[in-house]
Amino acid sequence: MSHADEDHDGDRRDFLFYATGGAGAVAAGAAVWPLVNQMNPSADVLALSSIRVDVSTVEPGTQLTVKWLGKPVFVRRRTEEEITAARDTDITDLPDQNSENANLPDGSDASDENRAMDEAGEWLVMIGVCTHLGCVPLGDAGDFGGWFCPCHGSHYDTAGRIRKGPAPRNLPVPVAEFVDESTIQLG
Repeated sequence: MSHADEDHDGDRRDFLFYATGGAGAVAAGAAVWPLVNQMNPSADVLALSSIRVDVSTVEPGTQLTVKWLGKPVFVRRRTEEEITAARDTDITDLPDQNSENANLPDGSDASDENRAMDEAGEWLVMIGVCTHLGCVPLGDAGDFGGWFCPCHGSHYDTAGRIRKGPAPRNLPVPVAEFVDESTIQLG
């Protein structure tokens, strides 16, 4: 066997080595990609990460329920009596004294002013999921005129604050703002 034949065999062996390694890398990438890609949010979640809600038809004393990020969101236009009842409540009587408002810094108190959307307190926006076990509370119900979760007996007042029952926290207020006088943007 001559020296030229050895170089030729070495080149062929090197080519086969690199080709096999490259094919293995491509196969590994093809196997791993679905696992990585499934961690991205789905298209329906991305599309609903921010929605606008028309509240022009909501009358005082009624609420609108919309679905946002797979959860019900209560948009309530409160009456003067509901606002007064919520503002007359002493914060020290509340089981959860935090605002649970994503629009405010952590540690804000649960006063009605820190839970309402506007300074007058007419608009209230909350995620409608009971903080005990994730049930959906019923509106205009309970001992405090707000919401009542019939599953385990949690009572929320007219500001969505827990007042009685096993729920540990107030109903959370999502990131929301008025974009004009009749439209609220969630997210």
